[in-house]
Amino acid sequence: MYGFLVLAGVVTVVFLLFNVLPGDPARMLMGQRADAESLKIIQKDLGLDQPLSKQFVMYLNDLSPISVHDKNPDDYLYLDDEKYDYSELFSYGESSVLVFKTPYLRRSYNTKRKVSETMADYMLETAILAIASILIAGFLGILFGVISALKRDTLVDRVLLFISVLGMSVPSFYSAIIISWLFGYVLDDLTGLNMTGSLFEYDDLGNGEMVRLDNLILPALTLGLRPISAIMQLTRSSMLDVMSQDYIRTARAKGLKFRVVVIKHALKNALNPVVTAISGMFASLLAGALFVEWIFGWKGIGWVLFDALTKFDLPIVMGGVLLTATIFVVINILVDITYGLLDPRVRVK
Repeated sequence: MYGFLVLAGVVTVVFLLFNVLPGDPARMLMGQRADAESLKIIQKDLGLDQPLSKQFVMYLNDLSPISVHDKNPDDYLYLDDEKYDYSELFSYGESSVLVFKTPYLRRSYNTKRKVSETMADYMLETAILAIASILIAGFLGILFGVISALKRDTLVDRVLLFISVLGMSVPSFYSAIIISWLFGYVLDDLTGLNMTGSLFEYDDLGNGEMVRLDNLILPALTLGLRPISAIMQLTRSSMLDVMSQDYIRTARAKGLKFRVVVIKHALKNALNPVVTAISGMFASLLAGALFVEWIFGWKGIGWVLFDALTKFDLPIVMGGVLLTATIFVVINILVDITYGLLDPRVRVK
């Protein structure tokens, strides 16, 4: 229910925000040479000739999986097969029908394609980048955090803390530029990596589309810098708290090896807040790292959103924001479930 309320709030804010921005969607669709009559037809088709409150109801009707429609072809809510894949639930009145359908995010102003199709085309590359980044961040962040906690107040601890603060302080767009230039241009002979590149690229020799996993290394590392720093500091703090507990001292007093105490007892109980943090970071990464993808030319959700912003393609931007919000809500629900599995004390009775 909380997730539903969050999504309802996001939909409302997104609709109001993008409908107060300047610009005529009908003219963007038809071009600058469109005549007045053609513009009126497009405005009517998009429902732009209706009051803002009616437009909002239309937008909710498009997004909702269960919605009310009209059988009149002249009505905006007409059941159009080009808009929806739907199944009729039941009819009522003379012309109204309740349907179950796929949510409709409308069409791009520039390409005329459905926003959902565009998001689906670019989702795979963003998902691969996000998964690679969070795996790197989770492994290195937990490893450095444990080392820092076990080496508390030593030179190793201070160096790791300095690196983590630096990693959290540097903006991602700046670190992306530096890493791309340094490892993709200056040290290109040693690394063999490119400054820019996507997962799928066409071979210059005419061999068709190729999968370039080497192009994943630099953007994944860049995207993982801030999560590594945050996870390291959180793991360190949590480990220090757990290591001071009585049951850890009891385990040590029983003669258990220090490695067993750290891994089996301390680390397991210290991971709860870390898992929560990783999940939130993964949601943001999966939603698309706009600047990182754009700088590295990685054609994911972030890349297509940045391109849509430069072209004022509002349906793409609105669809991307709603997709981001949905990902956050779903992942947070999954995290709550995982949290209960890790720690039975937080389960709802």
